[in-house]
Amino acid sequence: MKQILSKITFWKATAGLIFTAGLYATYVRFVDGLGASTNLSDDFPWGLWVGFDVITGVGLAAGGFTLAAMVHVFNLKRFEPVVRPAILTAFLGYTLVILGLMYDLGRPLQIWHAIIMWNPRSVMFEVAWCVMLYTTVLALEFSPVVLEKFKLTKTIKFIKRITIPLVIVGVLLSTLHQSSLGSVYLIAPDKLYGLWYSPYLPFFFYISAIAVGCAMVIVESFLSARAFHRGLEMDILADIARVGVVMLGVYLSFKTVDLIERKALGLLFLPRYETYLYWLEMVVGVFGPMILLAQRKFRENHNGLFAGALMIVVGFIINRMNTSITGFEGWAGKGYFPSWMELAVTLSIVVFGFVAFALAVKYLPIFTHAEHEELSPPADEWAKDLQTVSQLR
Repeated sequence: MKQILSKITFWKATAGLIFTAGLYATYVRFVDGLGASTNLSDDFPWGLWVGFDVITGVGLAAGGFTLAAMVHVFNLKRFEPVVRPAILTAFLGYTLVILGLMYDLGRPLQIWHAIIMWNPRSVMFEVAWCVMLYTTVLALEFSPVVLEKFKLTKTIKFIKRITIPLVIVGVLLSTLHQSSLGSVYLIAPDKLYGLWYSPYLPFFFYISAIAVGCAMVIVESFLSARAFHRGLEMDILADIARVGVVMLGVYLSFKTVDLIERKALGLLFLPRYETYLYWLEMVVGVFGPMILLAQRKFRENHNGLFAGALMIVVGFIINRMNTSITGFEGWAGKGYFPSWMELAVTLSIVVFGFVAFALAVKYLPIFTHAEHEELSPPADEWAKDLQTVSQLR
């Protein structure tokens, strides 16, 4: 008994409590329905489970297609050490998005209907198909890691032959559904508040997804380095941060032009709840990290790089929550705050993702490329020493 208790850490106990609450909330959700487990209503049919678990979750998983494209399409091989963790994060992210969607659907057992009941005029139909196909692509991209574990060399060779076509298909699918998630809100110009509604929402969703994808790669690298006691590829992560800064610059430029074109600049200075939250997302997620990561001394510093990337992630989450929830509160005439069961389910999904990532790192060669790079310099030095000794003999 003492041995069991000694293995229970603070984080394991916290995860256990979250899972327990999540299991109870799951029981209530699927036995008693949405009304008994959520604060959703006719005014807010989409709440936390769509705003965070789906809309935000898909964007946070964008590092997979971003890094895969950089390495396999643009042939930037120096970023290869962080590709496997990025693809693993993306694969887990999309899997958890599908899991979260099951909670929000009124009839979750009919999720497969999109496969046979086609509605090509629906944006959600396109998103459903893209997510299904891209999750399959991610599974194939990640499969060599699993195959290496079982030493299935012939199958690995086949997968590597089709890697570039797979990555290209994955980039196309990601471009479609990352932007289409923004297209979902184009049908609500009179309901979504002017600071977030824009005819360019699909473009904003796509560009911000690339920026946060880069930031997630950095955050994931820092967290895994601390958890698994491994080194950091600081030069690679610093260059990825530069890509993120460029994307934020593009995002900010088009946001500014959009506000000017729509004559909505005045909304930035109204003393309203929406104004304060808009400035919060821009300061935390755009202005702050751009100023921080644009400077080399901060970008090449451990704390500065992590802080800048984390700010992008937090700002992105605030933006998606503002777009999906805050922007509709004025039209609805009342606010929405998720029930404790909604929070419990969302936290359980997030914790499950961390646990799955830790188990994958423990049992699969996720950081193989990084380890080979760290081991190669000493090996070269030893080879030179052996050659010198042989010459002396």
